[in-house]
Amino acid sequence: MSEPLLKVASLVSGYGDITVLHDIAFDVAPGEIVCLVGSNGAGKSTLLRTLSGLLATQRGSIHFDGRALAGAAPREFLTAGIAHVPEGRRLFGPMSVADNLRMGAYLRTDKAEIERDIEKMNAMFPILAARAKQQAGTLSGGEQQMCAIARGMMGRPRLLMIDELSLGLAPQVVEKLGEVIAQISLEGVAVLLVEQDVATAFELASRGVVLDTGRVSLLGPTAELSRNPAVRQAYMGIA
Repeated sequence: MSEPLLKVASLVSGYGDITVLHDIAFDVAPGEIVCLVGSNGAGKSTLLRTLSGLLATQRGSIHFDGRALAGAAPREFLTAGIAHVPEGRRLFGPMSVADNLRMGAYLRTDKAEIERDIEKMNAMFPILAARAKQQAGTLSGGEQQMCAIARGMMGRPRLLMIDELSLGLAPQVVEKLGEVIAQISLEGVAVLLVEQDVATAFELASRGVVLDTGRVSLLGPTAELSRNPAVRQAYMGIA
């Protein structure tokens, strides 16, 4: 495996006086897909929010391509190359699909390249081209997720974090999103994925991190985790 792009060590984080994450440690290599799995309340979304600077690090370290980011502002995480697709998509509902994509590139000044990247996103998700002038808030759930992922990619990230990829979406839409994530990974962008459907997460990712009450309980290749009896019983419904 190549040197980690993201390296998290002894990370402690939470909300005010409430600590949610305890001594989190894992890494993500360039172009690798890693999934975060765990029950509701395990700390998955809190971890992504900490790794995008939305929550302050209480203790520990976050290194991205060798750059220390613990304690940095969200803008610094973004400029370093980390994009966050939040749970619920959080699109700018009254704005058009095209303008939502442009918002993903708001820190960029290379206008010609921005337009080329919009064309690339439209090729990746053809429905977005057809809906370019439509208000993003009127899209279906699957279309909104496509728009949210495309918006994240407009920042040209080196790590794309996606919170709840498939929540509420039809299986065929999830399959399409999985194909796009695989394509993104092949282009060298690492993906850190939170996914409620553990079987889908293990199918997409090469490695997994299992969170249990804010702590890493297991981590390793998804092929091994999928055979672990405790994981199968707790998260896959298989005795």
